[in-house]
Amino acid sequence: MNTAGKLKDFIYAALFAALTISLGFVSIPVPFSPVPISGISLGIMLSGSMLSVRQAVNSVLALILMGAVGLPVFSGFAGGLGVLLGPRGGYYLGFMAGAGVIAFLRGSNAGLARFFLVNTLGGILIVYLFAVPWLAFVTGMDFCQALAAGALPFIIGDLLKAAVASMLAVAVRKHADRFQTAK
Repeated sequence: MNTAGKLKDFIYAALFAALTISLGFVSIPVPFSPVPISGISLGIMLSGSMLSVRQAVNSVLALILMGAVGLPVFSGFAGGLGVLLGPRGGYYLGFMAGAGVIAFLRGSNAGLARFFLVNTLGGILIVYLFAVPWLAFVTGMDFCQALAAGALPFIIGDLLKAAVASMLAVAVRKHADRFQTAK
């Protein structure tokens, strides 16, 4: 890969890391779970919908590394290794895998239905595959309790985020295609 391509990957990853961090500042604690409702999953879905696999994974990796060193980039202005090793840690690993899966599965001519499907698979299912077992392990809950506290209450909101991310991705890609063909 040439220098211009590496720079482009870096810039896109950094921009979407910043977008995801900004969306994470929307954080609503809930009494029934150690995991808040946040906008981070919307940022993850947008990253996977708009970026290459490398760029999407790197955007989430940048967020994780910044948070690991203590910058307040996780939901609710949190930061530090304690967040990654605590109840929310599995979500962040799931976000990285999920963004990559979305980018890998979406295809080059994805429509609204395809975007919604891949955002649901990568942005919800893959994330929960990492998050729920980690939540159970860290808190001592059994799997069903972790599923009830860390996934089930959030599914409707996550499906809404998948729909929003899908609609935004279709609109942005439509306009980006117009811009590129206008050259």
